[in-house]
Amino acid sequence: MMLLLTAAIAAFHLIQLHGPGGQEIDINPREIASLREPSSISEGHFPKEIRCVVVMTNGRFNLVKEDCHTVKTMTEEAQ
Repeated sequence: MMLLLTAAIAAFHLIQLHGPGGQEIDINPREIASLREPSSISEGHFPKEIRCVVVMTNGRFNLVKEDCHTVKTMTEEAQ
């Protein structure tokens, strides 16, 4: 049983991103549905330092300081 639990934990990788206040956000890359760059239309809705909107499979989203290309690279490396 312990061996199975250890194998499950070893296969579970989170990526660490940073929110608008600098807080660390741990995200399961397998639960990312899409990445969106904030557009000029959304100006005023998000803090200026937000460079990527990470949309999750549950419909929620995370605003992060990392750009979408960096998030995509981190996601690919974690899987």
